[in-house]
Amino acid sequence: MAGRYDRNPFDEEEEEVNPFSDPAVRGTTARKTKFGGGLFSTNTPSGPPPSDSRLSPLPPEPAGFNYDIPLDAPSGGSQYKDLKKKEKELQAKEAELRRREQEVKRREEAAARAGIVLEEKNWPPFFPIIHHDIANDIPIHLQRLQYVAFSTFLGLVLCLLWNIIAVTTAWIKGEDAKIWFLAIIYFVAGVPGAYVLWYRPLYRTFRKESALKYGWFFLFYLVHIGFCIIAAVAPPIVFKGKSFTGILSAVDLVSGNALVGIFYFIGFGLFCVESIVSIWVMQQVYMYFRGSGKAAEMKREVARGAVRAAM
Repeated sequence: MAGRYDRNPFDEEEEEVNPFSDPAVRGTTARKTKFGGGLFSTNTPSGPPPSDSRLSPLPPEPAGFNYDIPLDAPSGGSQYKDLKKKEKELQAKEAELRRREQEVKRREEAAARAGIVLEEKNWPPFFPIIHHDIANDIPIHLQRLQYVAFSTFLGLVLCLLWNIIAVTTAWIKGEDAKIWFLAIIYFVAGVPGAYVLWYRPLYRTFRKESALKYGWFFLFYLVHIGFCIIAAVAPPIVFKGKSFTGILSAVDLVSGNALVGIFYFIGFGLFCVESIVSIWVMQQVYMYFRGSGKAAEMKREVARGAVRAAM
């Protein structure tokens, strides 16, 4: 077998020269082609290329993943139109919300200039029907007294609710059904009546420091205290007093039925506590009314009102 480095029989005879022996011809020999192109080659060896020749870089080719959706295509155009339509709808809604917000703000400013207070209903939390925010509406030096007054309002609700329970028990045990209807009337009329007649006037009085509303509160809070005392005693005026869970009704019923008597004694205790706390609130409000100069202010306002009415 021929060796790997045997001479090509078709090459011209030439003297073998070691290109590394002569430095002058080292560069030229390095650029010569070993083979002349074979038997049919007519090319003659060309001169060496210039030393400063460089290959020009190839132009960059696109990556091949630019998938633009043509907007003039049927699907692309419809999607573009849908996006534009949704954008216009959102802009219209935003403009409408901005207009409503400005309208609400304008009304609030007009109400504030007119002295009208817009109250947000926030109590009770599970079903807001009234505005009640002592921490933010009432001055800090009156908040404690307002909280106690609010506890007397809630205490009245508890007393009248327990009164219904006790009277219902007495009715089941054989008492007249009329006492049950009276207990219902006490609750239905007493709870909203207490809020409108004395608790809300006191709340607004402490909130605005108005002297005229003190008189309204004093009048109906005295009625509230009198009602609680009558309920705690339960005199035999209406249906032998058994429509109230007072002491006299409890003593009368405990001998016939111990359970009904116990319920009436519990109601008697609740009405007693309510009466005592209400008397304390009345005393504290009156002391503040006299000590803060509201009494003299109230007299002056009443006098001015009388003069205006006379003129």
